[in-house]
Amino acid sequence: MIKHCYQSKREQTGSLLIFLFLLLAILNSCSDEYEGIPIDKDEAYDLEKPSGFPEMTFDITGNPITVNGVALGKKLFYEGKLSRNNTISCGFCHIQEYAFTHHGHPVSHGIDDKLGIINAPAIQNMVFLKNFSWDGVSHNLDERSLVPITTDFEMDSSLPEVVGKLNADANYKKMFKAAYGDDNITGERVLKAISQFMRTMISADSKYDRHKKGTASFTSEESQGMALFQNKCSSCHSGELFTDESYRNTGMYYNAQYDDRGRYRVTLDWNDNMKFRVPSLRNVEHTAPYMHDGRFYTLEAVLNFYSDNVEDQPNLDPLLKQNGHVGISMTSLEKQNISAFLKTLSDQNFITNKKFAE
Repeated sequence: MIKHCYQSKREQTGSLLIFLFLLLAILNSCSDEYEGIPIDKDEAYDLEKPSGFPEMTFDITGNPITVNGVALGKKLFYEGKLSRNNTISCGFCHIQEYAFTHHGHPVSHGIDDKLGIINAPAIQNMVFLKNFSWDGVSHNLDERSLVPITTDFEMDSSLPEVVGKLNADANYKKMFKAAYGDDNITGERVLKAISQFMRTMISADSKYDRHKKGTASFTSEESQGMALFQNKCSSCHSGELFTDESYRNTGMYYNAQYDDRGRYRVTLDWNDNMKFRVPSLRNVEHTAPYMHDGRFYTLEAVLNFYSDNVEDQPNLDPLLKQNGHVGISMTSLEKQNISAFLKTLSDQNFITNKKFAE
């Protein structure tokens, strides 16, 4: 009798262990469905400014960055429901392994495979920038996502349509409540959450950064390239962001296929014709094709343009027309060295970091 009772208890224990194992397996199999839904009390997101970087330009008073807000923003960044036919997300044109650009396309392809008019700019270090587009039309990160959501050749949707779709999703109701204190889904909250996520996309761990800290050494080619870069390129690509955020005409011919005249589209001042915002060069090795319309597919082609093919336009930037010479004088070896330095700006941790991944 005692032996029988002992066996029964042992069998019950074994059954309980099997049940717990099966329950754990079921929960794990469902983890994807609930991934990203915050369950803990919300708290401020710790966003650190890398050494040498400029101060953050973003006013957080109207949109404080929080852990749950970032989690919500990340899910929305990769959400196809932001588009009319549920196929195009922010992450469709901004791919992490290419520093959040649309690699392989001169200009971005949007809904129904429609062509845009610009090459998708990289999303990185935006919390330190004053403007976020090639022509400077966008300077409020909380509103930046409204443009692609509503543009007919990008996502071709509207905030009311997006809100309607999200309201039908119980998981989103939970995430909005976790981020904002209640489950009221609004267009403003959608944009602000995406903005919070984009603010966390900080790239500051390249070989160049480690070299400055004394934890990595440059090759001779890279060192010579840095000296040449500082002499020939840093007037525009200055500071730790490698951009002065100015708008300049760099002598690129007008591309009638996309009909984009840069800053002129915003100001309607002909003096701004073909002036485009100086892009950051961080992770430039991974952001091809280059220029506002993706006309160049290699760094070598970009350097060749600046040395040999700059057009002498009426409002050409004065830096590209000095001492009777149009462009930037560079030998083949100098271009090779500059290219080697530019590749030290690649941040592998940034383009592989799972906290930014879908």
